[in-house]
Amino acid sequence: MNQEISHYKRLQNVEGVVDQYLYNASHLKEKLGTVFLQMHSNFTPKDFDKVVAFAKNWPKNIPLAMEFRHSDWYNDKVIADALYQLLEDFNISNVIVDTAGRRDLMHMRLTNSTAFVRYVGANHPSDYERLDEWIERLKLWKEQGVKEVDFFIHQNIEEESPLLSAYFIKQVNEKLGYALNIPNEQKQQSLF
Repeated sequence: MNQEISHYKRLQNVEGVVDQYLYNASHLKEKLGTVFLQMHSNFTPKDFDKVVAFAKNWPKNIPLAMEFRHSDWYNDKVIADALYQLLEDFNISNVIVDTAGRRDLMHMRLTNSTAFVRYVGANHPSDYERLDEWIERLKLWKEQGVKEVDFFIHQNIEEESPLLSAYFIKQVNEKLGYALNIPNEQKQQSLF
């Protein structure tokens, strides 16, 4: 979702912007996946009521994942539990963030049957080890009934992201028994 919703309006008075976004996204039809909303890093639990109002107005038939980047959402168990409960009540995925050197956002708490992971590589060989650990976690979640995994990979130097993504897809296919395509520049699929 665009930053007008998350960063500038901070979930307030966004009905028109959200409606326009969803209208435009609806043209993707069956190719529309989970909508990803990343809140500004200074969006804190004092804004909890804004999240409640936004969740109440979100269309139930469109999957949503929300990322809360400020560590105060997770440092206090009472606040974290209230957030998790809200997301569960409205079937909103809680984005799990795996960033090297930033473990405070890696909470491993799922709020519905979709795991949405934002993986940030460090352009370091340890990125591959961390992805191997994710394969084991995804295997466990699959056994426990997770129905969908949205795994978003990017790095500080984005040119290397396709290599890391290709490695991850290969591991998912080999270890979890899938047949996902590894995207390449010569064979771009059509959205429409």
